[in-house]
Amino acid sequence: MRISSVEVIPYALPFRAPYVTARGSLEQRELVLLRLRADDGLVGLGEAVPLSLRGGASLARVVGELELLGELEELSEDRLEGGVPGLSAPARCAALTALADLRGRRAAAAGQAKRESGPAVRCNATLVAGPPAAVTAEALDWAAAGFSTFKLKLGTGEDVGQVRAVREALGPEPRLRVDANAAWDLESAKRILGELEELDVELAEQPVATLEEAAKLATATSIPIAGDESIESQTDAERAAVLGACQLAGIKLSKVGGPEEAIAIAEVLPSYLSSALDGPVGIAAAAQVAQTLATSGPGGGIDLAHGLATQRLFAETVATAECELRDGFLHLPPGPGLGVEIDERALDLHRL
Repeated sequence: MRISSVEVIPYALPFRAPYVTARGSLEQRELVLLRLRADDGLVGLGEAVPLSLRGGASLARVVGELELLGELEELSEDRLEGGVPGLSAPARCAALTALADLRGRRAAAAGQAKRESGPAVRCNATLVAGPPAAVTAEALDWAAAGFSTFKLKLGTGEDVGQVRAVREALGPEPRLRVDANAAWDLESAKRILGELEELDVELAEQPVATLEEAAKLATATSIPIAGDESIESQTDAERAAVLGACQLAGIKLSKVGGPEEAIAIAEVLPSYLSSALDGPVGIAAAAQVAQTLATSGPGGGIDLAHGLATQRLFAETVATAECELRDGFLHLPPGPGLGVEIDERALDLHRL
């Protein structure tokens, strides 16, 4: 595919309230928007989420890598999947997403069948860590908006108290999942998950740091273990399966390098898509992958909510058309490609 220009725009979206996890607190999310303009004038959108809090690529590095794409004679999925030297996973994700968006827009412009929006994607509520009373109030607010699965961020203290308070407030029907972001050591994880078993927890995401620890933990708890930080590729997923470390995988597109690697991971372990606190482009891309996973891989048909409702955490957006949250479900926009349209004025206000 011939690309006539590459535009890289770092920007930030503010949260309604600080986003607190075991890894720290954020007031805003730094993101990178990529626009690829083809020689026929059509534009494809991609997005990268630098994961520097997880030890990943910095914002400056991702911006630099994406700007260098303009120097390539040809930009294609095969070239990117084959590995462009020095290209981080978030940058590769942005480029592959933009190419896919461009391909969809080109098909629509050529008069081919318009992309169907597909089924709505069921999402979980994301509850930031805090005192049990505050987390419970937040859970009730999400429940009033139609959510029935709730993900609690643990690892900052009062872990069992948070989960117990939310369970008592919501009752026995809603699903609760917990995410410690690898904050617990093995013995702490065994103790805490042991206390949580009576509260009917759906899954525990990344309770410990390594797959070896997760394998030991899996034999000590009835709560299914999901890998996040420890599963960044299909190879990691295969190793997790062999070790018996994880029964599930939580997939972030910027973490794994794009949609194709996400689907490859889901062919090994039942998986759900999770937001890396993406902007509107990243959420739309992940939602399309979530639709694909509903009918493919070992988890095809498994009833898992996806962690893609995080646009609700932001105070503002940079899109005029994006996914819409209604009654706990994410609905993709009807336009071609990803269907996302950028609000240029809002983007200018949030540029870094």
